[in-house]
Order: sequence, then structure tokens, then C-alpha cells
Amino acid sequence: MPRFAANLSFLYPELPFLDRFEAAARDGFKAVEYLFPYAWPAAELAARLRGNGLQQVLFNAPPAGTDVASVNPAWARGARGQLCLQGNPAEFEYGVHLALDYAGALNCPRIHLMAGLLPDGMLREQLLDAVAARLRWACAQAAALGVKVMIEPINLRDMPGYFLNRQDHAHELLDAVNAANLQVQMDLYHCQVQEGDVASKLRRYLPTGRVGHIQVASVPQRQEPDGGELCYAYLFALLDELGFEGWVGCEYHPRLGSQAGGTTAGLAWLSQLGSATAALD
Repeated sequence: MPRFAANLSFLYPELPFLDRFEAAARDGFKAVEYLFPYAWPAAELAARLRGNGLQQVLFNAPPAGTDVASVNPAWARGARGQLCLQGNPAEFEYGVHLALDYAGALNCPRIHLMAGLLPDGMLREQLLDAVAARLRWACAQAAALGVKVMIEPINLRDMPGYFLNRQDHAHELLDAVNAANLQVQMDLYHCQVQEGDVASKLRRYLPTGRVGHIQVASVPQRQEPDGGELCYAYLFALLDELGFEGWVGCEYHPRLGSQAGGTTAGLAWLSQLGSATAALD
């Protein structure tokens, strides 16, 4: 079975954020990810990681903002990243540097740069060169610190207008940038909603070594990966078959919502899928 990381922005919603680290460790997770760390001091987050024996494996660069005060509310205001927004180089660079500062403090090996919403009247093709240039710059900053940069296709149903929504487009950007530390964050929920044919895409892209992180949820509900239209027992066995050694982020909404203990109760899928995967061997 793959190695699973708890996404603390999604799981344990009944708990204050900082208490979710202990809850994840108690449920057996060894690693965590989440959307954004910037509302908390890096030292506090690092202490929670150390105190619970957890590894930070991923978080997002700021969606917007020129200082911490403007970064934290940016997501709620609708910002979805800066890569394809060309009028704000200082804002983009500030966000990358802030993310890398946190990555260093948290010993996190990768950050996700969100691509942003396509500006009105613009076509994706018109911005490819500019996006590649920004990625090239960001990768150079990250490489100096030993950090990988991730880009993620996100489906247009959940995020209308998002610049990057297909796996092939993400890999085309990797070709254009040609940076060894640029990888694709492949969310199987987003892939199924936008494109389908998930298993074939795993077979195509995982052997390249350019998929650095995977995330999972059921489709269409985006809940525990134990139902819906994707057979995760098969897909997890396929990850093993293809030799994927990265982390698989549990980025889903618990079926029991904010009910006390709901996330923990929903983790029955781990043991159930373990048994089903063994049966496929």
C-alpha cells in the first residue's frame, strides 16, 4: 500500500487546526499536508510536527498577497494563485519566497504553486511562455534550498476558469521549463472529474518520474476513497505496481463532516482497502 498523508485542511474539521496534528498522529499518519500555513508562526507548526512525530510533505504557496496580513484572507476572497497573472511580479515573487521560508522552517521538501484563474479575454496558449518563465524562476529559487516545485491540474467544475486543468498540459509545462525540481501533483479526484481514464494516465506518467505527489478522494462526492466511480483498491495496487514511492495525500471531506470522531471513523477505508489490495496480488 502507498504511504498516506493526512490533509489537515480537510480532515478533522471538528478540531482547531493546531489540534489536528495530534489527531492525525493518533490515527497512525506519519505525514501531513494542508493548503496554507501562513496564519500560524512557522515555529509553532514545526513544534506540532516534532511533538507528534510527523513529517510535513506539502503545502501551497500563497494564493495572493504582498505581506502576511494580505496573504491570509486571499483564498477566502477568491484568489487561486499567481502563475498566470502577469501584472504582479513582485507579488508572485513575495509569495514564492514566503513559501520557501516556511518550507525551510518545516523541513518540507515540496511546495505547490497554484496556477491561478485565467484572466478575462485571455487564452491559455497566450500565457504559456510567461507561465513557463515564472516557473523557471521559482524553480531556481527552490533548487537552491533543495525544494521541489509542484503544479497541479484542477478540474473546472470545482474551480471554473483555472489555468491548468489537464495532465498533458502540466507535462507540457514541465517540458517547457526543463527544471529538474519541477513535478506534477496528480490529484486523482480532479483527474477523474476533468478527464477520466485515470489508470491509463497513471501508467503513462508515473514511469517518467515526473509525478511527485498524488492526492485522492471519491468521485463525485470528494469523500473517503471507498466508494463512487473510482475503484481505489485497483488504483492503489497500480501505484505499487508502477513503483510509486511518494506520498498520497488524503484530501477529502469526511463523510461524517464535523461530527466528533468522524474522520477517525471514516478511516476504515484504510484497512478495508488494504485487504482488497492484498486480494488483488
